[in-house]
Amino acid sequence: MLTWLPPYRVDLILHGEEYGDLVRIAGDDVLLSERFANAFREEGLTGLDGFHPVEVRRVRRERKGPKPSHVPNYVVATVCFGRAAVDLTRSRVRYVKTPTCEECRYEGYEAVRGFTLEPGAWRGEDVFVPRGLQGQFVVSERFERFVTHHGFTHLRLTPTEEFVWNPLDREV
Repeated sequence: MLTWLPPYRVDLILHGEEYGDLVRIAGDDVLLSERFANAFREEGLTGLDGFHPVEVRRVRRERKGPKPSHVPNYVVATVCFGRAAVDLTRSRVRYVKTPTCEECRYEGYEAVRGFTLEPGAWRGEDVFVPRGLQGQFVVSERFERFVTHHGFTHLRLTPTEEFVWNPLDREV
């Protein structure tokens, strides 16, 4: 996937009544409300890089109704690729073929029904992409408390052991 380069511009589709504080856009990039980004940096959380201002060119609603009048300022950030690795023996992940590369641990996956990280591999990042589950974001308990404390929206946090991704309804 190509790297998104400046100028950073977006067109938003508003699905609910309010704008979200975190919006996943493509790859490992996320849009963050300025409020979220400032709090993240002030509290010293880790795992997001960039924080480049984004110009919102236009907003359209998914459903009929008035648009909120105030569009928050957004920044773009990239979720880091962490050192934590999926524990292949204790996780319920159906890989396209068994990973052979110890570094990336990735050969593509078809389904996930809960996973565990290898003990000792996590280096304390508050948000990251784990080795072996590219495309999925994992967050720390500290990040969960941060989201709850500030009341940030547009985030659904699921414990790793309860996480399910199975678009083709494969046996795991």
